[in-house]
Amino acid sequence: MVTLISGSPPTVDQATWRRELDALRVREKAATAELDAIAAQRRRLPMVELPDYVLEGEDGPIRLVDIFDGKHQLIVYHHMWTPGQEWQCPGCTGFSAQFTRLEFLDAYDARFVIVTQGSASEAAAYKRRVGNKMTWYSTADSPFGADMDAPPGGGFGLNVFLRQGGTVYRTWHTDGRGVEQLSHSFALIDVLPYGRQEEWQDSPDGWPQHPTYSRWASSQEIAQAYGTDSQ
Repeated sequence: MVTLISGSPPTVDQATWRRELDALRVREKAATAELDAIAAQRRRLPMVELPDYVLEGEDGPIRLVDIFDGKHQLIVYHHMWTPGQEWQCPGCTGFSAQFTRLEFLDAYDARFVIVTQGSASEAAAYKRRVGNKMTWYSTADSPFGADMDAPPGGGFGLNVFLRQGGTVYRTWHTDGRGVEQLSHSFALIDVLPYGRQEEWQDSPDGWPQHPTYSRWASSQEIAQAYGTDSQ
């Protein structure tokens, strides 16, 4: 027996579908042009010179300038962290689990890493537990996280930096839904007929909708799929 969802788009002929799609495409193209304009403005932002921060990696203390690993551009995702918890923020865990192949950034003279307020040993253990493929650093003993708008007990965020010689500059920051533009998962979900299926979403009557975040994978589920014990 086939189960049907109560809400679904109306069925129309090919010509009507094409006309509606073309009308939507006008707005999509306008949005793309606006994103291009925003990116152009972002490239023209001023920057702020930073002090010589020292973070902690799996091999010990490391200067922020050395985290660039010879590159001139650096993206840093600030992973939320609650001390003493086995499972950290599922949103951060799921977001960073997407990035398994970052070598393409080499051609753009850039690197993408994770920084967290957890200790280096805790961060390394969690990375292995959930099967994360990125490079992690700890800012537990540095003011770097707090200075970059990701203090202990605070939320997640993303910062971008530029290295000129031995000096590092902060060029861009975002948090909240501003980070979504780096995610391919939401982009894929948003083109589905039912979208994210969350209560806040503007959907026609009868569309499936659920509490916000309720369909997101938990940290435990991500660990089961990708972590050290998943094999």
